[in-house]
Amino acid sequence: MQELDQTVTIGATVPTGFELTAAEEVQEKLEATARVSKDRGRIYFNITTDKLQKVHRLKSVDNLFVVVQEYDNYQFKDTKEEVQLELQELANRLPWTNALEAWKVNNSIKKKKGHQKKTNSTKLDHCGSVDTKCTHTVPLDPESLWVDLDDLQVKENQRDVSHSENGPQEEKLPEIVGFGQESEAMPLKFRVTCSRAGDKHCFTSNDAARDFGGAIQELFHWKADMTKFDVEVLLNIHNNEVVIGIALTEESLHRRNITHFGPTTLRSTLAYGMLRLCKPQVSDVIVDPMCGTGAIPLEGAIEWQNSFFLAGDNNYTAVSRTGNNVKHFLNRRHDEGSFSLGLPIDIVQWDLCNLPMRSSSVDIIITDLPFGKRMGSKKKNWELYPLCLREMARVCKPGTGKAVLLTQDKKCFSKALLRMEGLWKKWHTVWVNVGGLHAGVFVLKRTAIVFGTTSKDMEPHKATISQEENIEDTGL
Repeated sequence: MQELDQTVTIGATVPTGFELTAAEEVQEKLEATARVSKDRGRIYFNITTDKLQKVHRLKSVDNLFVVVQEYDNYQFKDTKEEVQLELQELANRLPWTNALEAWKVNNSIKKKKGHQKKTNSTKLDHCGSVDTKCTHTVPLDPESLWVDLDDLQVKENQRDVSHSENGPQEEKLPEIVGFGQESEAMPLKFRVTCSRAGDKHCFTSNDAARDFGGAIQELFHWKADMTKFDVEVLLNIHNNEVVIGIALTEESLHRRNITHFGPTTLRSTLAYGMLRLCKPQVSDVIVDPMCGTGAIPLEGAIEWQNSFFLAGDNNYTAVSRTGNNVKHFLNRRHDEGSFSLGLPIDIVQWDLCNLPMRSSSVDIIITDLPFGKRMGSKKKNWELYPLCLREMARVCKPGTGKAVLLTQDKKCFSKALLRMEGLWKKWHTVWVNVGGLHAGVFVLKRTAIVFGTTSKDMEPHKATISQEENIEDTGL
C-alpha cells in the first residue's frame, strides 16, 4: 500500500481563456504552482493525495484527472499498424501504480461524501422538513418585486435512499485487480476515452482508444464497459503532446449549483472566472442585471460572502429560475448538515434599461449579455447594448466602479462602447470559448465623470463613420 501523502500530478480542464485565472486559484487555495498546457483549456499541478478533497472544491475547473504519464514530444509511427503495436507497448511500460492509488483515495472521498448525504437525507425525510411540492411563485405586484427566498418554487428530485435494518448501506467499491495478481475480487470495469487534435496522425480517436484499451484489458484483466465503468482512462493527444490519465470526476463540475436551466445557462466555472476578474472586496455591491438562471450571482454569493449580490432580469421565468437555484443550493447545504444563515443575495424583476437603483450606488456590474443567437437577435443588440451601457454607467460608482461583460456580438458591443466614450474605459479583454462560439469577456472601468453632467449621458453618442471603420484596430 502506498503512502496517502504521495505526490501526484493533477490535470484539470478549465474554460478556454481562463487558464491563468484557474492557476491563480490553485496557488491561492492549494499553495501549488500550476502550469498551462500547450493545448488550451487545461492546467497541471502537483499535490499530495491528502489534498484531493480540496482539489474537488476548486471553482475554476470543469473536470479533474490524475496524470499517469506525460510526453511533450511524442513521435508517432507512420502507419496504423505500427501505431497499434506502439500503443500496446506503451500501456505495458507506463507507471500506473501512483495514479491508481490516487484513484482509490479519490473513491474513498466520494464514498464518504455519498454516505453522509444518505444519512442526512434520511433524517430530513423522517422529520418531513423538505417539501418537494411547494407551488409558491414570485409576486408580480410592482410593490413586491424583491423576492423572499422562502416563497420561491422548489422542484427538487425525490431521493431514492436504500435502507436496511441498521440504516443506509454504504456503497461498496471494487478493489483494483491487475498486474497478474491472484484475487477473488470482482474485476474493475473500464473504458478508454481518447481526445485527439492535429492533422498529422494516421489514426482516429476511436482507433487509439480501441488499441490502447485492448492493451489495458490484457494488462489488468479488467472488463471493458462503455457506460457502467469504474475507471475511465484518458488518452489526450494534441499534435505531439500526449497525456495519459485517470479521471477523478464522473461529470463536469460546471453544473455544480444549477438545477433549473434556461436556454442559455452560463457554466458555473465560467461565471466564477468572470467574478475573479473583478476581484470583489468586502462590502461591495455587485449587480447582475441580466441574471438568467443566476449562475453569476450564485457563484459570487457562495464564494464572496462579505459582498452583497443583486440578481435581476426583466423576464419573470428567469427570475423564478434564479430563485429556485438559490433555494436548491440552500436546501442541499442543509441536507449535508451545514449550518448557514443564508446567502448575501437578493433577486428582483426589473427593466434592465431603467434599474430601480440610485445613481452611483454599485461597485461592480457583471453579466452575460445576449449574444443575439438563441436569445434576442443581432438587430436588437444594436439598440439594447448602448441603453444597457448607459444605465450601467449611471448606477456604477464613478472612478472606482467596474463592469465585466460577456458577449459574442463583439462588433455591436465595440460600437456601443465607443458611443459611451467618456463614461467607460476598456481595461482588459479575455477571449473565451462559449459552446463553440468565440466570445469576449470585457473588463471595463468606470471613469470619474459624474453621470448627468454631459450631453452624452442623455442620449447614446453616435460614432462618426471614421471611428466606426477603425473599431477593428482598437483591440476590442
